Amino acid sequence: MITSSQPATRSASGTWPDGAMSATALVGRHTVAEITLPVPSPAPGTVLVRPRHVGLCGTDLELFHGDSGYLRSGRAHYPHVFGHEWWGEAVAVAPDVRDLAPGDPVVGQTMLPCGGCGSCLRGRRQQCRRMTEVGLYGQQGATADYVRLPAHALHRLPPSLAEPWAVLVEPAVTVVEALRRAGATATDRVAVLGTGTIGLLAVQLALRVTATVTALGVQPSGLDAAARYGAVPHLAGDVPTGDFSLVIEASGAPEAFAHALELAEPGGRVALVGVAYEQVAVTPGDLALRGLSVLGVQHGIDHYPDVIRLFDHGVLDGAGLLTSPVPLGRVADAFAMLAADRGARPKVVLDLDRRKDGPA
Repeated sequence: MITSSQPATRSASGTWPDGAMSATALVGRHTVAEITLPVPSPAPGTVLVRPRHVGLCGTDLELFHGDSGYLRSGRAHYPHVFGHEWWGEAVAVAPDVRDLAPGDPVVGQTMLPCGGCGSCLRGRRQQCRRMTEVGLYGQQGATADYVRLPAHALHRLPPSLAEPWAVLVEPAVTVVEALRRAGATATDRVAVLGTGTIGLLAVQLALRVTATVTALGVQPSGLDAAARYGAVPHLAGDVPTGDFSLVIEASGAPEAFAHALELAEPGGRVALVGVAYEQVAVTPGDLALRGLSVLGVQHGIDHYPDVIRLFDHGVLDGAGLLTSPVPLGRVADAFAMLAADRGARPKVVLDLDRRKDGPA
């Protein structure tokens, strides 16, 4: 609920609202509450955005359960306004912003590099020494009436993409980075471990590069979805080892890392997209003597414009990956859905335009 001293909706001039706003926050383990925060104030080079839809992923579930690495490291703490996969509408822009205007639909980057540290100056923005990440640490997330971001961290969406599945731009950029880092080519034999959102996006994109992609998972409905996109489906553990030149680990399961190494042929590459915090046993000599390359894939900060074009041109299917959007007021139900088997439509999305009404 907006309690602003100025109109909550944008005026023709894009007046920047002030006063208070509501936000949905994690306030403890398995506890969500509506809190009140100040509307972010204007700052040079920034844009105030009203989020419309927010996607939930395994990282959000870890924050909900209280076992997130961000919480353990102290970078995040309760109350925590989450939401790092999202799109919204620009409400107001700072006077020095020229590329965006009130009313523009935009998708926001998760990573906000400083631009001035040694890593940023060397062109390695994803390794920024002063990084903050929207909805994860150092920057308020999108489950709020407003979020303020630097204009350079926002990307305009074509009107046709102003849909709930625009939240998939954020995870898709990581898949593009994985394929780029791995140097995927038409001759690769690709295996994708996991049939969640990242896995199914990886299947779609890998099939645009190479003719054959094998999807490995544990849920028959997820494997059916991978087959619908053109992959060869197999239950995990049901394919020969050492048979793939490129393996994309997209499940985040700790045991999947060792399995990915087994699946890779001599000289093969393993791209780690899923994030597991548990320790696993790896034999260094095996990696060395088999000539394997293991690539840790953080994100794909440079690929937002390309991914928007991929969705806009129909190369990527977003609508087919989403469950029906859940009203923000039923966020506890959304987390329960996230923890369950979501089948062929793995992405859970919050609808911020609907607080409590409507079916999930």
